[in-house]
Amino acid sequence: MVKEQFRETDVAKKISHICFGMKSPEEMRQQAHIQVVSKNLYSQDNHHSPLQYGVLDHRMGTSEKDRPCETCGKNLADCLGHYGYIDLELPCFHVGYFKAVIGILQMICKTCCRILLSSEERKQFLDYLKRPGLTYLQKRGLKKKVSEKCRKKSTCPYCGAFNGTVKKCGLLKIIHEKYKTNKKVVDPIVSSFLQSFETAIEHNKEVESLLGRAQENLTPLMVLNLFKRIPAEDIPLLLMNPEAGKPSDLLLTRLLVPPLCIRPSVVSDLKSGTNEDDLTMKLTEIIFLNDVIKKHRISGAKTQMIMEDWDFLQLQCALYINSELSGIPLNMAPKKWTRGFVQRLKGKQGRFRGNLSGKRVDFSGRTVISPDPNLRIDEVAVPVHVAKILTFPEKVNKANLNFMRKLVRNGPEVHPGANFIQQRHTQMKRFLKYGNREKMAQELKYGDIVERHLINGDIVLFNRQPSLHKLSIMAHIARVKPHRTFRFNECVCTPYNADFDGDEMNLHLPQTEEAKAEALILMGVNGVSYCLACGSVILHFCMSSTLYFSVASESCILQVTENIPCFPVTLWTGKQVFSLILKPSDDCAVKANLRTKGKQYSGRGEDLCVNDSCE
Repeated sequence: MVKEQFRETDVAKKISHICFGMKSPEEMRQQAHIQVVSKNLYSQDNHHSPLQYGVLDHRMGTSEKDRPCETCGKNLADCLGHYGYIDLELPCFHVGYFKAVIGILQMICKTCCRILLSSEERKQFLDYLKRPGLTYLQKRGLKKKVSEKCRKKSTCPYCGAFNGTVKKCGLLKIIHEKYKTNKKVVDPIVSSFLQSFETAIEHNKEVESLLGRAQENLTPLMVLNLFKRIPAEDIPLLLMNPEAGKPSDLLLTRLLVPPLCIRPSVVSDLKSGTNEDDLTMKLTEIIFLNDVIKKHRISGAKTQMIMEDWDFLQLQCALYINSELSGIPLNMAPKKWTRGFVQRLKGKQGRFRGNLSGKRVDFSGRTVISPDPNLRIDEVAVPVHVAKILTFPEKVNKANLNFMRKLVRNGPEVHPGANFIQQRHTQMKRFLKYGNREKMAQELKYGDIVERHLINGDIVLFNRQPSLHKLSIMAHIARVKPHRTFRFNECVCTPYNADFDGDEMNLHLPQTEEAKAEALILMGVNGVSYCLACGSVILHFCMSSTLYFSVASESCILQVTENIPCFPVTLWTGKQVFSLILKPSDDCAVKANLRTKGKQYSGRGEDLCVNDSCE
């Protein structure tokens, strides 16, 4: 499948803003096409036919070239895929938002769900939030202040209920130390609990040491009910954007099932059947645990059994998102390591670094670099072997017809030559390795496209990784040379931060005349020093000497080869300062330069160096 050249549209558009947030369960349902309920992947009658309402239902797209999507009817190349959803029997903590959930629980009352701020403090913080143009760091600092004030409050200013410390306890567990206090307690429930505890202590002294360990376990269901009861006017004080989602969206009650195209089934040649993706297998485990919890609730099983199943469901939902969790109990640890969504995104092999920032591209080459002082600073030597593979689509016209015919006759083996021909009114390409090239050359017409080899004078982009600033990729003029390394003038090492101890660099060949012109003008090596090196810049002796001593790391001299108006002082052009700096054998040239300064003022344009040993 041939890639088409990207061309921007003429319509100018401006993005107003970008907002990141959480999807609510209702938005997930609206985005999805089906509800996935079956834990089985394939039908029992036909092992190659995916089961309806299963994880591999083809209404969520297709992963096979010869089978269209059952929702939109498009093939694998055109269908982007469609989502499904799974309704969880019991809510679970989202492993990515777990820290945020604890933060909100520390800021709200666990009885009336109001934020633990007095009326004056609420008004003060709300006034601060209404200021226009608040930066991210200012909002982050404000959230820290609100959290600190809330955590210092032990009783709710609205309902008077006692609020203890909320903290993480084990894997995806939250506890509220509601009964751990030495102060006078106002909350009636806590007071009655402590009174009954005192009665128990009278009968058994060993119970006294357990008072400090008495705590309330905040399950996902309890947290969800608390978050749903948070008043709308308190949500801005939690530093949450109402457009991005509500606090209750931080917990999982519904899971999105991704399209089939990002989790394809791979047919195994060694054994009958298919190898399923990690995400597919994790989704089947979640559906299986969902069904188990549902059956246990209907049959009236013991609470302990349901709680264990709930813990397993919560773990599987966490591993579905991030499979590198720490602190998993041995009895719940998975037997096989899988890749979750986090592992697909992060790291060197993830989507961002592996497929977006550093993806494979066409019309590029990579090899070791070596120095060549005979090249100009704006040139790069490209090996013949690379030049035969990198091609440029040149359109045949009256001016280049004979040259294009010569390239077609040479074919792909001889440089300069051509690899393909595309006729004007067809999309078919003809490979020049086979067929009668002489006949093809004679049949060339205006408007045909010849994919010719890279030749001398082509504009190429040269890049060294890591690309840390804009000078890490610059435009050079190609010079096709023998051998197998990219070569360039060592004066250009500094912007690339390159050395010749085995470094490799990338070369890209622009595919349109517009791209070549843009690269040369905006990214050309000469453009970097053009402002000072052009002939219209005039420098007097003090300026040129200061520039010389600041730029040169070793002893250098300046030579003047052009007659510059020298009354009342001698002048140098920027071009002379840059292009005529010589490297002497010792420091005598600099001393001679300073001794003969008066001689230069005569305006005769003579050499500043008077020592014959300096060349």
